[in-house]
Amino acid sequence: MPTTMQTKLEDKILAVLDANHICSFATIDGDKPIVRYMVLHHEGLKLYVTTSRKTDKVDELKTNPHVHVLVGYDGKPSSQILQIQATAEVSSSQILRDKLWSADMKKWFDGPQDPNYVILEITPTNIQYVSDTEEPQVWQP
Repeated sequence: MPTTMQTKLEDKILAVLDANHICSFATIDGDKPIVRYMVLHHEGLKLYVTTSRKTDKVDELKTNPHVHVLVGYDGKPSSQILQIQATAEVSSSQILRDKLWSADMKKWFDGPQDPNYVILEITPTNIQYVSDTEEPQVWQP
């Protein structure tokens, strides 16, 4: 894909990420997918979700780092949707934990230094952008 087309597609993808703070996040447990809703953060095309070190998804990523993220469906015909194939890794970077911390997390964690509070860093390998006004487009790094 020529650079200008790639840049335009990335701009569309970023607009969807900016407009949506909830995603469906899928991991693999054995040979079965497991999907859950997660709060989504991003810096450019790098995605992040916060979770507890003690969750099944963290254990599942140790065995299989491949994940799928669905972003954007709002039940309306004009939805712009992202289907994201990616890999994820668990990070306990204090910089990320401080940056992504919110008061809402106090229900689950003692604070951004809580050792059970971790960040899942998600690196897309393929993003399909779907809109009702144009043909699906695929971004790859």
